[in-house]
Order: sequence, then C-alpha cells, then structure tokens
Amino acid sequence: MVWLEYLLPLIFLFPMAAMAGIVLALRSLHDARVKSPFDAPLREPGQALRQRLDQAFSNLFLNGALGPIISLAPLVYGMGRMLFVVHQEWMEWALYGLLSTLLVVTFSLLLIRDYQRIRRLKLGLACELAVGQELERLIRPEAHPYYVFHDVPTDSFTIDHVVVTPHGVFVVETRARTLAINTEGKELNRVMVERERLRFPHWQERRPLHKTRQGVSWLSQWLERRCGVPVKVKGVLVLPGWEVDTSEASPDVLVVSGEQLSRQLSELTPGPLSDAIHGKVIHVLLERSRQMELAHLSKPSV
Repeated sequence: MVWLEYLLPLIFLFPMAAMAGIVLALRSLHDARVKSPFDAPLREPGQALRQRLDQAFSNLFLNGALGPIISLAPLVYGMGRMLFVVHQEWMEWALYGLLSTLLVVTFSLLLIRDYQRIRRLKLGLACELAVGQELERLIRPEAHPYYVFHDVPTDSFTIDHVVVTPHGVFVVETRARTLAINTEGKELNRVMVERERLRFPHWQERRPLHKTRQGVSWLSQWLERRCGVPVKVKGVLVLPGWEVDTSEASPDVLVVSGEQLSRQLSELTPGPLSDAIHGKVIHVLLERSRQMELAHLSKPSV
C-alpha cells in the first residue's frame, strides 16, 4: 500500500515528540509568582516588569529547546522514508530540506526577538529599581507620613509608582531609553520636553507623557470616588540617565532625570491633605493593591 510508505516513517518522529513533550512539561513548571505570608500584597519595584521578564525567559527557553527538535523533524521523516521506498525522489528531498531551512530561519528570528525583548526589559527593570530605591528614601516614621506604592493596578494598565505625602499625591512613571550616540561616538543624553512630546536626539515620543496624564486622570477620579472629596494628583515622568530640558514643558507633568527625586517630591505641594484624607488615601490604595494581588494569585498558572 502506497500510503504505508508515508505513514510508517512517522515512527521515527515519536522520540522527538516525546522530547518536545518533556520540554513543554518543564516549561509548565515555571511559575515565578510568590505570595506574601503576611496579610499584605507583595509588590516590589518593577514587579510587572519582573513578570514580563520571566515570561520572556520562558519563551526563550521554549524556542531554544523546541527549535532544533521541530527543525530536524522533516529530515528525520525523510530518512525514515528511505527505508520504505525503492527509488528516491530528489524533489521530495528538496522539499524536506526547504521545510527544515524555513523552520530554522523562523526559530532563529524568534530567538533574536526574545533576546532583544529581554534586553529591553532588563533595561526597564534596572531603571524601575533605581527609581524605586530613590523613592524609598521618602519612607519615614509616623512623624513624617510618606507612603510609596509600586505597580499600582488600574482598570486597564499599571501605574509604576504612587507616592502619598502630606502635601499631595503623585503618579510617578518611569521610562528607560538607551542614550543616543553621535557620529563621533559620544553619548547624547539631552531630551527636550514639550507640551505633548519628548524630543530625544534622534527621535521623539508622545506616549510617555500621555501615559502619565492617563495615570493622573484615573487616580484622581478613582480617589475622589473612594474618598468622597477631590484629591489633587501630580504627574511625574522619570527618565533615568537623561539631562532634561523643561523650558518648553507643560506644568501639569513634571519630567525629571530621577536624581534627587525624593527631595523634589518632598518639596512639591500639589494639594495639601488633611490627616483624615491622607489616611483614607493610603487605606484605599492598600486595599486595592491587596484585592488585585489576590485576584492575580487566584488565576491558574500557565
């Protein structure tokens, strides 16, 4: 029967399928989520980026392990066919080789994508940790009631940091951007801030300012609903490592490099808070972080 010539070589693919199954089983064991043993959400600076970085490493492992297995499958099948046919067709072997080549190119591109994504996430995480460390200097005893929240979840996105001081509430967004290089090999680290965009040496962006204003809008509306009174929220965009020119900037968003961030936030007074409102703001933010963390932990791991 002719169809047996195509069916029987599949036997040689069973060991490779078993190896692929082991790879998938090992990937399913990867779960970096950690639950706090105390009655409080476990949120660290850059927690969302840590989770994305874990997922990126998981994809890198999957593509790196499955790539060779899947790419060799057509050739292994073809060699199995050699045992069941008398005459070899060069067109058939060309098809196996072409298919293997396409699979190799595909997985190579996936690995390059994963590598670049991991580099970007590592840079973003490093900046998040640097800003988070700077913000930790705001934490004092009860005589100086400062409070810092990291990775505050909203309805559709995450706010990097929310800082509550006696003088107001701040939304702090962090953006990591690699310094530009000129034709002489020198670094260009100056960014011009305009009302709706950031002008870097070789490109411009609007989304960071938009995302900061979006966080301010959401948080101010949400706090007003939960506290019953308007709460003034100030937006702060941090660009670690960059020299910031704010001569043309809009006053609603403060754009800084991140150095002396804690001192700058201590000196700003967007809207003084009474003791009652100050405590209420901290309470509702803690409650939301706790609820979102419990909801996240209750989801089944992939």
